[in-house]
Amino acid sequence: MAKETKVILTTTVGELGHSGDVVEVKRGYARNYLIPQGLAFAWSKGAAAQIEQMKRARRAAELATREDAVAAKNVIEGSVVEIAAKVSESGKLFGAVSAEAIAKALAAKGSAVEAKAINVETIKTAGDFAATVKLHPEISANFTVKVVAAE
Repeated sequence: MAKETKVILTTTVGELGHSGDVVEVKRGYARNYLIPQGLAFAWSKGAAAQIEQMKRARRAAELATREDAVAAKNVIEGSVVEIAAKVSESGKLFGAVSAEAIAKALAAKGSAVEAKAINVETIKTAGDFAATVKLHPEISANFTVKVVAAE
């Protein structure tokens, strides 16, 4: 009995693939997670037309989001995002600055991005930190996160 089965993804799933991709996964993963969550459906020979339709829709969406990503890059690239946080006398933060806090600060500047798309080192002190946000598979923007003491 085969331990793996083919499924067709209906949405992008982490490191697994994108909408319309045919992937082989463990049967239990497909049966207990992917299919019940609506992330995939079982592969069949007749599903080729559905796969092509999903890939065409994905390509069209990528073209539309690429234009948005270029516009967002023009706004974000080289900018400085300032975040106020509680700081001890030695300059260390009480906690850390999260990607969600950076995403909120970017949204306040007019650029809504997902926190998962932000790549920055762990921030536990006040100061300036280089950060990158992936706006599209081909487009990313670099900016600076400035952490200052909250008063």
